[in-house]
Amino acid sequence: MPIDEPDKTAVRTGKGSGRRLRGAVAHYLGTAIVSGQIAPGQTLTGEVANAEALDVSRSAYREAVQVLTAKGLVESRPKIGTRVLPRNRWNILDPAVLAWAFSTEPDLAFVRDLFELRAVVEPAAARFAAERRDKEDIKALRDALTGMRRHTLATEAGRAADRAFHDALLQATHNNAMIALSASISAAVSWTTEFKQRSRALPRDPVPDHARVCDAIVAGDGDAASAAMRALVDLALEDTRAAM
Repeated sequence: MPIDEPDKTAVRTGKGSGRRLRGAVAHYLGTAIVSGQIAPGQTLTGEVANAEALDVSRSAYREAVQVLTAKGLVESRPKIGTRVLPRNRWNILDPAVLAWAFSTEPDLAFVRDLFELRAVVEPAAARFAAERRDKEDIKALRDALTGMRRHTLATEAGRAADRAFHDALLQATHNNAMIALSASISAAVSWTTEFKQRSRALPRDPVPDHARVCDAIVAGDGDAASAAMRALVDLALEDTRAAM
């Protein structure tokens, strides 16, 4: 598929260092793929044509395609070219892929999948955190909650505190497999929160939901922590659906 002429601007703004340019090209192509502009099964136009269309070097374009390949979005084969892979091959939990998904209007099924994952992982994580947390974990949760209250989720500082809260919760499980999901869960939380505020203010303040989770973890009450986290995720999904 050829690159549309008007979209060159998105790449030109990223010109500078080689890494920045590669990132700009990867962002452009990744957004086009995740949004469905370039559909699974389609083959990208050749390297030379797309590099010229984007006004970048062939090496920058090739490196960007390698980034997409590493994230499961495309595969390149000799004599066939670069083909977009089916969605079930994508690493949708990669923070960059999540950013590409929410840079445009996300697909409702994609959002549902994220929240279903959160509904499975985070209530269980809250239960483990209540059973295993130590003083450092409690401090991290409380500090993050304080940051959310001080800045609100309408600000980047508040959203950073929100990410820190969910990261601290997973760290408090002391389960390395769950901790490995922290970057993905935090990115999903951050992008859905930012998305909900694109056209209007948040419909309600979600900080009290987080406070209930924190209080239950501090109290060592696994049942209450799990229930509070499940309620938090369910309410966040309702808010996101309303925003869409």
